[in-house]
Amino acid sequence: MNVLTDDEIAFFKTNGYLILRGALDPEGCSRARDMLWASLPDGTRIRRDDPSTHVGPFADSDTNDDVQDLREGYRWQLRRVGTDPQLLDLVFCDRLVAAAEALLGAGTLRAPVVHGMPMGTQGAAWPGGPVDPALGTEGVRGIYCTLPYGEHRPDRLGCHTDGHPFNLGIVGLIGDVPPDGGAFQVWPGSHRRLYPTFLMQYDQPRIPYYDHLPSYKGILHTPEYEAELARVIEDTEPVDCCGEAGDVVLWHHRLAHAAGHNHTDVMRQAVLYDFTKTDLDDCRRDPPQDEMWRDWSEALRASEGTYPAAMDRTQRPALA
Repeated sequence: MNVLTDDEIAFFKTNGYLILRGALDPEGCSRARDMLWASLPDGTRIRRDDPSTHVGPFADSDTNDDVQDLREGYRWQLRRVGTDPQLLDLVFCDRLVAAAEALLGAGTLRAPVVHGMPMGTQGAAWPGGPVDPALGTEGVRGIYCTLPYGEHRPDRLGCHTDGHPFNLGIVGLIGDVPPDGGAFQVWPGSHRRLYPTFLMQYDQPRIPYYDHLPSYKGILHTPEYEAELARVIEDTEPVDCCGEAGDVVLWHHRLAHAAGHNHTDVMRQAVLYDFTKTDLDDCRRDPPQDEMWRDWSEALRASEGTYPAAMDRTQRPALA
């Protein structure tokens, strides 16, 4: 099954992302929403049937610091369901597998493990730190939500790249997300600019956590990366990947991105998953290649990266 056109492959190659409309099964999206709300304990202030209670931040009584069911501030990240068969069926479906293989190569994908280890099983990467999506994760990252900000007005949105090894990410909307509603934000073309600034093409060096040496821990970036990321933030307008339930964003592993600010009255609900190839461990430590598409499909390598101008509008939904 080839579900991507030559123009879509070209758009992804040039911009580092591609939006697929209606790629997720509607009933599967509904089940994922049910799963999210069923995870709440009795007596929470936030209630599914009352949108006025969805405005953040979470009340102290609703806050939970368990990394597999994190509710804190304006973020709700349900990870413990990450290997539930219904959630895996939603993201590792025929259409998305075919789309991923059109970009990465047929028969190259590592399948998720039903009832395997969900993200966060091994805890945070360091005390008080984030969860490493590659550490023991055998399914989706989880269901990630951003509560409406209400009167809160945060600083200018920044962006980052992910440090763990994977090949292709997806963000799938399981509920409608209007413009400025906290949708996934991407900085087009940043993957081509940032890729050569890494020491390894898929992985990154990490500084361990030491109690007696607290000044630095976590991902180690090169000065070249820091400088180029600052230029990307300055000269590139991000794309707000808003849309309807079932829409999916495919994105390159070195693309600058962020979870958007939610200035609407609708909670953003999405499922995140990383496609990885079976040979990732063999090549994750390789340095960035002169041909950055070495490990991708023949169709993508052959693409010249040109596409009709009309695609720019369809792939920038907030402008449509």
